[in-house]
Amino acid sequence: MVDMAAMGTTMKDMHQTDRNPTMTEPKISAKNVNVFYGETHAIKDVTVDIADKTVTAFIGPSGCGKSTFLRCLNRMNDTIDIARVQGTILLDGQDIYDPRIDPVQLRAQVGMVFQKPNPFPKSIYDNVAYGPRIHGMAANKAELDDIVESSLRRAALWNEVKDRLDAPGTGLSGGQQQRLCIARAIATSPEVLLMDEPCSALDPIATAQVEELIDELRANYSVVIVTHSMQQAARVSQKTAFFHLGQLVEFGDTGEIFTNPRDPRTESYITGRIG
Repeated sequence: MVDMAAMGTTMKDMHQTDRNPTMTEPKISAKNVNVFYGETHAIKDVTVDIADKTVTAFIGPSGCGKSTFLRCLNRMNDTIDIARVQGTILLDGQDIYDPRIDPVQLRAQVGMVFQKPNPFPKSIYDNVAYGPRIHGMAANKAELDDIVESSLRRAALWNEVKDRLDAPGTGLSGGQQQRLCIARAIATSPEVLLMDEPCSALDPIATAQVEELIDELRANYSVVIVTHSMQQAARVSQKTAFFHLGQLVEFGDTGEIFTNPRDPRTESYITGRIG
C-alpha cells in the first residue's frame, strides 16, 4: 500500500521546488525512456532535456512516437492497460514515476491539452473551476472567481465569455473551446503545459489565435507541443525534437533543425522525402 503521508510530502516538495531553474537545469529531464504497448516497442531509448519557459515542438511522421512520448511526461500512458514505461523522467529533479507520486496531483502540475477540444458538459465557469475545486485551491467563492477570471484572461478568452460564464462550454466555437481547455489546464497552476496537436481541428483564424497564445504562455510555463505542421513548429517553438520510428533522431534549436539538420533523416523529413 502506498504511504499517503509520504506521497503528500513528495508532491509538496515537488510543487515547492524552484520554479525558475538556471539555464543548465532542465525543467524535464528524460533518460533512456522506452515505452511498450504489449509486445510493440513504441519508444526506444529516448533521452532529452526540456527547458523551462520555452516552447519545445515534437515533429515527425504519423506513428513515430511523438504523442506517445508526450503522454509519458504526465503519466497519461498509465491509463492504458498494456502500456509499460521504462527509464527515468524527472520534473525539477524529481522522478515522476516514483511510486509515492500521485498521478492525479502530477497532472495538475503537468497540464495537457488534447487534439480535439474536449470541454466538459458544464458551464464555462465550471469547466475552469473544476480543477481548482478538486485540488482545494480556493478557500471561498471569491478566490475561485479570481482563479477562473485569471485563467480565462491568460487563455485570451475572458473578454469573449465574461458576460456568459453560465453558458455551456460546449456551445463555444471550436477555437474558443480549445482556449477554454487551455484555461482549464492552467487553472491548476501547472509548471508544464503539454499540447497534443492543439490546432489540428481548428480553422486558420483559430489556429493563429492559439499559436499567439502559446507564444504568450511560454513566459510562465514550459510548453511542449506535438504538431504535424513543420510551419507551426517553426512559428511557435524555440526547440524542436524530430522523432522517427520510435527514436528521437535529432533535438536542438528550432532554427538549426530546420535550416541545418545534422541527421540525413531529419533533412529527408523536412524536405518531404519521408513522412
